[in-house]
Amino acid sequence: MQYLLSVIDDETNSVIPDATEEQARHAAIDAFNDRLRTEEYWVFAGGLAAPAAATVVDSRGGDALFTDGPFLESKEYLAGFWVIEAPDLDVALELAADGSKSCNRRVEVRPFG
Repeated sequence: MQYLLSVIDDETNSVIPDATEEQARHAAIDAFNDRLRTEEYWVFAGGLAAPAAATVVDSRGGDALFTDGPFLESKEYLAGFWVIEAPDLDVALELAADGSKSCNRRVEVRPFG
């Protein structure tokens, strides 16, 4: 079954005090990604730009309406994600715990319907 592991960031966690700490975080994420590939859990992953870079598109009324910024004002936001293939929820949760540790952020796990 496939699961979405959503990386949840907030304004306070996204600021990294120094370059050494940033390099260590990126190295930990790279190592986790490599593990997902090696153990054949990897489907797809990506990091996202800050919410200020978002554009919301709404065509429900006919013509498209474009609005700058996130669709939801919140101090927390989706910073990135992994899509994994895991045999069950327990394995997905274990992987999410390791992913959370590697990126130093909370991770939400949701199965694809």
